[in-house]
Amino acid sequence: MKSQNIFSKTPQNLEKEEFFEILIKNDAVTIEKIISKGHKSPESDWYDQEKNEWVMVLKGKAILSFEDKTSVHLNEGDFINIPSHKKHRVAWTDPDNETIWLAVHY
Repeated sequence: MKSQNIFSKTPQNLEKEEFFEILIKNDAVTIEKIISKGHKSPESDWYDQEKNEWVMVLKGKAILSFEDKTSVHLNEGDFINIPSHKKHRVAWTDPDNETIWLAVHY
């Protein structure tokens, strides 16, 4: 076994695309680290996931929007549980600083 740090492996080209790293995956659960910097979902696209998603902002800030017109502002340490098939999108992430997410799909 080897310990790792959630804040290591920051990519250099965040201006172009978000960074996704699967930390753990099996038949029941996927845990991933996501790094955003000014990234957001396209206005017309909604995530409609088969599994529930628990997501936490470890660093930075973000806004999630839901198809029912509600929004949730997330700051460092904030988390939310999104039920499967609850349509949502990333409306905003801080363009000046990294937003580091921990997402658990179960």
